[in-house]
Amino acid sequence: MIPLKDTIPSREKPFMTWFLIVVNVFVFLYQVSLPPETAQEFVLRYAFIPEEFSKALSYGIITGIIYSIWPVICSMFMHGSWMHLISNMWSLWLFGDNVEDRVGHFRFLIFYLLSGFFAAYTHWFFYAGSDIPVVGASGAISGVMGAYFLMFPLSKIVTLIPIGFIPLFINIPAVFYLGLWFLSQVSSGILELFGPVFGSGIAWWAHIGGFVFGALTVNFFRKKYRRYNNFFDDEIFYYRYY
Repeated sequence: MIPLKDTIPSREKPFMTWFLIVVNVFVFLYQVSLPPETAQEFVLRYAFIPEEFSKALSYGIITGIIYSIWPVICSMFMHGSWMHLISNMWSLWLFGDNVEDRVGHFRFLIFYLLSGFFAAYTHWFFYAGSDIPVVGASGAISGVMGAYFLMFPLSKIVTLIPIGFIPLFINIPAVFYLGLWFLSQVSSGILELFGPVFGSGIAWWAHIGGFVFGALTVNFFRKKYRRYNNFFDDEIFYYRYY
């Protein structure tokens, strides 16, 4: 299934979503411009590595958290391949604009970054001794998807299902589309605890952690509305505050 678009238009321009996409693309273009050995050093230097985080935690929780800030942020903007980048940016574009619309531009950035942190720490919880670098925006984007799941359950996701050479387009309610996606991550994550799944190297638990964080916390970030009576005609109005 290939998601193409959703059916809810955003009311404001998703400036922060555009900004995040541009930064991700720029960093990846820089990565691929490096010679292979230099690119490998770049990843090892800036990516989040669970084993290194575990070592930092041995000096205290505060030390560990401070150490992790820069690697986690950097890892959110690094990708392993063109397909990795494109799939992540497409998901961010598809779901990010509506979530940004409801939480506001700056708070969307904070929410996005915190989702990435929770995703990285969830992955660390299950793979604390791993020396494999973790890269990609999918943990943070999973948080955006979790927020979308909670706020727009009845939205329709226009989805392409190729049947041989015949393209089939169907509208799938977001609650089912994202619900099935989340269950697929959970099942793959559980299976991977007992051995590699499809040899994919995907950080399933980062996806799970980001999604759960997004669904549970987005209401703390969304714009609030206050109610007041029009002094002249008693109409009820609502206005936003930030």
